[in-house]
Amino acid sequence: MDSASTVDPLPETARAARPRRALRWLPLALPLALVGGLHYALWALLTAGQSPAAPFAMGLAAYLALSTLAIPAGLLSLRTRNPRWGAALSWAGLLALGQFSSLFVLALLRAALLPALDWAGVPVLGWSEPSAWVALALSVAFTAVGFVVARMRPGVVEVEIPIDGLPADLHGFRIAQITDIHVGPTIRRGYLQRIVDQVNALEADLVAITGDVVDGDVPTLQAHVAPLQALQAREGVALVIGNHELYSGAESWVREFRRLGLRVLLNEHFVVQRENSTLAVAGVTDHSTGRFFSELACDPHAAICGAGQDADVRLLLAHQPVTAPAGAEAGYHLALHGHTHGGQWWPWNHFVRVQQPVVKGLHRFGRMWSYTSVGTGYWGPPKRHFRSEITLLTLRSAL
Repeated sequence: MDSASTVDPLPETARAARPRRALRWLPLALPLALVGGLHYALWALLTAGQSPAAPFAMGLAAYLALSTLAIPAGLLSLRTRNPRWGAALSWAGLLALGQFSSLFVLALLRAALLPALDWAGVPVLGWSEPSAWVALALSVAFTAVGFVVARMRPGVVEVEIPIDGLPADLHGFRIAQITDIHVGPTIRRGYLQRIVDQVNALEADLVAITGDVVDGDVPTLQAHVAPLQALQAREGVALVIGNHELYSGAESWVREFRRLGLRVLLNEHFVVQRENSTLAVAGVTDHSTGRFFSELACDPHAAICGAGQDADVRLLLAHQPVTAPAGAEAGYHLALHGHTHGGQWWPWNHFVRVQQPVVKGLHRFGRMWSYTSVGTGYWGPPKRHFRSEITLLTLRSAL
């Protein structure tokens, strides 16, 4: 044997397996690197001008290190095989994310405020650590209050919709709207069952679900969405998909919703007959659907095409309020939306208008009324500074 030759002790299959094993860590390594970088930036903001060896700086570093580990673990918790561990990681990670969000914003405000006060002649020497403590305390308070509000039973918001020329047969027609429940890591079967009980107690003529029901796939959440099949209304339950159904496997969820007895509207409508009067209930796919399924791109005109165009009242269900102008052009009388969550918590409520024409509530687009709910659940961290809602809309004749 040539003395210069070497023998590879690993078989070819073992050498090939090593890079594959390394790739398994990418789903955790990438978020961990991003979250770690943001946490370091936060630490630097709050300890600027202080010694890294000071007790506050060291304590904050330890706390932020735990947060850095908790957030990615919480976001990936649905992949765990142990449901109890998965639930615990979800709660810990998402609460940490909510607190980090508030603390980062407060740290930025503090970093801008202290130099501004100094420039204005206010003596700020020695304020660095006390002001950092204030930011930390406020972030904890915001998160605690947000948690309590998020887990409260949704309030029932009653809204009257004046419709020009509304037939007497449709006067008083009541629609219960729920939206943005986000069944997932921290919203489970019990939470949804309470919503269903509240909606059924309203005895509405129609139940409208305007998207983002779930955050996860059908096998994981099937048992938790089962209470939806108990929803009751004289004219049934209509549902449109939101962007989170698209992220979670829209085709599978459409089949599951239909199996539960819900009427899923994909750019289509049905007509409600009340004596000699008609109400067309149309629903469109989410505004972003065209990026996933080009043949199902959101189309308010197509949704009402046919018999619905001649209905006395035309109702549009569309997840995002950005669809409202197209709905007005298509001749609807009323459109119902969700998506915005009303901003969910401060200060993000001030940024919704960057993407959407409205944040919440009743608005007018041409001759069409548009109502945007703040949502019946919450997304991500269990944190809301605005109470979730079940909306009861009543059609009235305009004066």
